[in-house]
Amino acid sequence: MNQLFAIIDVETTGGGIAGNRITEICITLLRGAEFIDKFTTLVNPEKPIPTHITALTGIDDVMVENAPKFYEIAEKIEEFTKDAIFVAHNVSFDYNVLRNEFKLLGYSYNRKKLCTVRLSRKLIPGMLSYSLGRLCSTINIPHFNRHRAEGDVDATVVLFQRLLSLDEDFSVFNSFLNPRSKQATLPPHLAAEQINELPNEAGIYLFKNQKHQVIYAGKAINIKKRVLSHFYDKKSKEYHLGQETHFIDYEVTGNELLALLLESEHIRKHYPKFNRAQKWPVSTYQIISYVNQRGIIQLALGKARVSQDSVSTFYNRTEATEKLEKICEDFKLCPRYCTLQSNVEVCSHYRIKNCDGICEGTETVEEYNAKVKAAIKSFQEEKPSFAIQGKGRTENEISFALVRDGQYKGFGYFDRSEAICDIQDYEPFLKLQNATYHTHAIIRSHLKKHGKKNVLHFNTPVEYN
Repeated sequence: MNQLFAIIDVETTGGGIAGNRITEICITLLRGAEFIDKFTTLVNPEKPIPTHITALTGIDDVMVENAPKFYEIAEKIEEFTKDAIFVAHNVSFDYNVLRNEFKLLGYSYNRKKLCTVRLSRKLIPGMLSYSLGRLCSTINIPHFNRHRAEGDVDATVVLFQRLLSLDEDFSVFNSFLNPRSKQATLPPHLAAEQINELPNEAGIYLFKNQKHQVIYAGKAINIKKRVLSHFYDKKSKEYHLGQETHFIDYEVTGNELLALLLESEHIRKHYPKFNRAQKWPVSTYQIISYVNQRGIIQLALGKARVSQDSVSTFYNRTEATEKLEKICEDFKLCPRYCTLQSNVEVCSHYRIKNCDGICEGTETVEEYNAKVKAAIKSFQEEKPSFAIQGKGRTENEISFALVRDGQYKGFGYFDRSEAICDIQDYEPFLKLQNATYHTHAIIRSHLKKHGKKNVLHFNTPVEYN
């Protein structure tokens, strides 16, 4: 076989793809399985090398002080690897770092590439680990001077030669070199079978690391298509996500609404490393009621997670304050005893002027409390109970998201043959979930977009505004 292969390893300063500069590079050139030439050198990265990188590689600022800068060896690398297939253990890392170095000089660097991690998973299946050190140890390949470019390249060369010998008709290699093949874009630690098993249906997917910890949760109308789009994306975040992904789990939901709600629950539960949206907790504001020393029922705005005496809960302080002001005005309550004013004996609110005089003693406690109780009752009447029904996971199934007394309770599925007439009928099929600001926003957005379609109400109609 006359094909040229450039077996490459780079050591770097660490950091994101854009700021990762080379400190050492080694390239061994093979024609087929036969050694042709080798090039290796330290490289001055033109930036300090972090101490944790020095601890790993042994390369420090003094060692690279008089080494050539990348622009001084760029032409050599270009010529040395010309017409060769770029080969590395976890090739995306070395290839992207090298391409970025050329990009900084204003040049493009493009080569066909092969990953010995992915080739090993295919040709040497069943290994506990495919890291270079573990793999070499398991299959008895000498690996000296680890985490240095030449030491890692020497071990990768022997591994590559062994992989070539295991693929006599070159069919596996050709499948990996096919630009339309998923093998060319998949992360190094992810088995292609996991991608093949993904459904083309709506639901959620979970990227997990080597310890099966969830590092990213996503939702999709088409799970397989959305998962693959992560690996086609060249952004630094997506690259690092791919590097840490070893497993993918999924759950079909049947429709987008349930996918959004379930995604939100997984983000809340697992706090995944690569999710940004929905990770930060949103403050909950509640209008609460209590009886003061004069026996007057007071209303107040509190910031709390749970309150047994909560009259109503909001996820926005402005919205909660406006609501408190409105009921104060509508029911002729006192701004002072609705905690809209403090440190005053007699209320003098800038807008609410219709207090009947409880603060001045011209209204009895009994009369005032009756109005407060009427206001609280109005809150209860404003809390709707309804179910949003939708497409299930199969043709004979119906999905639902349930809201009771204004609060999201969870979701579930039932067979079309079930007789569902009242809210209690959903209970046997309900999977309880946590109500949060995000579930509130998801349901509110769905109602705004779709209106009353497939919404079954069980008491006061809900407002879509």
